[in-house]
Amino acid sequence: MKFAIIGGDLRIAKLATMLAKDENKVYTFGLEKSENLKNTKNIIECNSVKDAIQDVETVIGPIPFSSNGKTINMPFSEKEIIISDLLNSIKSKLFIAGGIPLDIYELAKNNNIELIDIMKREELAILNTIATAEGTIKVAIENTDTILHGSKVLILGFGRIGKVLAKKLVGLSAKVTCAARKDEDLAWIQAYGYNITNINTISKNLNQFDIIINTVPHIILTAEKLKYVKKDVLIIDLASNPGGVDQNAVKNLNLKFIWALSLPGKIAPTTSAEFIRDTIYNIIQRRE
Repeated sequence: MKFAIIGGDLRIAKLATMLAKDENKVYTFGLEKSENLKNTKNIIECNSVKDAIQDVETVIGPIPFSSNGKTINMPFSEKEIIISDLLNSIKSKLFIAGGIPLDIYELAKNNNIELIDIMKREELAILNTIATAEGTIKVAIENTDTILHGSKVLILGFGRIGKVLAKKLVGLSAKVTCAARKDEDLAWIQAYGYNITNINTISKNLNQFDIIINTVPHIILTAEKLKYVKKDVLIIDLASNPGGVDQNAVKNLNLKFIWALSLPGKIAPTTSAEFIRDTIYNIIQRRE
C-alpha cells in the first residue's frame, strides 16, 4: 500500500517508520526535522503536499489535527499548512487524522474527501486508556513527595479512563474513591469494590483526598468546591478543553494543578503509534 503522511508529532513520525517496515510506501511532508525518518527504507520525503499525495489513496494527518483552528500541527517542520489549503489539495481521497474540528467536515465533503477522526474509533480509544492511565500514575509520582501506597485518590468520572486508572491505582495499594452521577456507573463502582461518591454531592468530603484526578470534560471542580480541598492536594485534569477544573480558582488558591493532555503521545509514543497503525489497517480492511 501507499500512504501520505502530512505533519504530526512523534507518534506520527514513529507511525511512518512502522508503515514503512511493513513494506508500504510512505510519502511524507512536514516531518523533515524528525530524525526517525532519516535514511529509512520506503520513506520518501517530499517537497510539497502535492508531491506527497499524488500517488496515494490514503492520507494521514496530525493527532491532534490543529491547535489553533487555522493550520495543522507540524512540530517537526518550520513550514505551515493552512487547513483549507490542505483539504483543497487532497480531494477524493481517504483522510485520517485525530481531534478534527466539526467545521472541517463540511469542507471535506465539498472536496469529496472521506474524513475519519481516528480518535473517535472505539478500539483506539480503549487502547489509549492504558497509556493514559500509566501516564497519569507517572505524573502523580513525579509531583508528590509521598508514595501512592496508602494515598487517598479521588477519580472524577467512571468512563473508559476512570475504569482502567482505578484498577491500576488499586494495584499500587492506593485507596481509591470513584465519583460518578449516573446510577449505572455508581453501580459498577460498587461492583468493582471501589469507594463510591456521587459527583453531584462532592464538596466538604474533598478535604480527605491527597490526589484528585478528573476525567470529565466539563467543569466539576468549581471555585466553590475547590475551597474544600487540602492545601497540599495534587489535582490532575485529563479532560480535553475546557477541562473539568476552574483554573483561575486553582491559581488563586495556589493549588498544585497539572492539566495532563495527550498523555499517550507524550509518555508512550511508540506504543501509541502501534495502536494507531493497527487502527488504520482496520479502517482500510473494512473499506475493501
